[in-house]
Amino acid sequence: MSAHPFALHGKTALVTGAGRGLGLAIAKALAQAGALVLLNGRNEAPLAEAARQIEAEGGAASVLAFDVTDQRQVEAAFARITGLDILVNNVGLRDRRPVFDFSLEDVRKLIEADLIAPFDLGRRAARLMIDKAQGGRIINITSIAGLIANKGDAVYTTAKGGLMALTRALAAELGPHGITVNAVVPGFFATETNAALAADAQVADWLKRRTALGRWGEPHEVAGAVVFLACPAASYITGHMLAVDGGYLSHF
Repeated sequence: MSAHPFALHGKTALVTGAGRGLGLAIAKALAQAGALVLLNGRNEAPLAEAARQIEAEGGAASVLAFDVTDQRQVEAAFARITGLDILVNNVGLRDRRPVFDFSLEDVRKLIEADLIAPFDLGRRAARLMIDKAQGGRIINITSIAGLIANKGDAVYTTAKGGLMALTRALAAELGPHGITVNAVVPGFFATETNAALAADAQVADWLKRRTALGRWGEPHEVAGAVVFLACPAASYITGHMLAVDGGYLSHF
């Protein structure tokens, strides 16, 4: 084990969906641990602001804007990456409505972003890691929705369940190359996307009763799990689903 098992100095990490929410918190935490973080998203403005925040806190970051579902943009972006040690597949889409209200085009759009893109980026990242011959880390951000289901969320649940299966499959295939592949499984987090729910007193009361810790999660609490899986201390962990859910899955 490294003398600094939780340090990432000299490592390069790509974080998708890094402009806000969980992705931004993850990017900041990886930078604080010493990694150079490549910030991905479709729009440069929030990524540039994220880079300024990271640099103001003493970290290193670079903007790499592209749409993870656009093959030409993905190819052009990866052509610019000279070395990659860590990939965090964080970006995703969610569309809550009854299953009968989805067109097949709607389904394909979500599956493309939430499952096919992580497959594509994971494979591209693995090639770079294999070429470097120093191993690497692929970390997929899934959801408790991949393990349990609720009505009106069928496509997202399907995609996240598939992402968990992909995590196990890639762990098996890439292990001989020294690449670990794991998933972080968030529960209920107070991000911008969930702002309305986070402000709802009834939801807060429900979470108080439904989770062991009795509250919403904060984005930095997911970030810590990602840093752990990315660092040398987690070198013998692969194919694992790490729930960060305040005890939601284990509590009733």
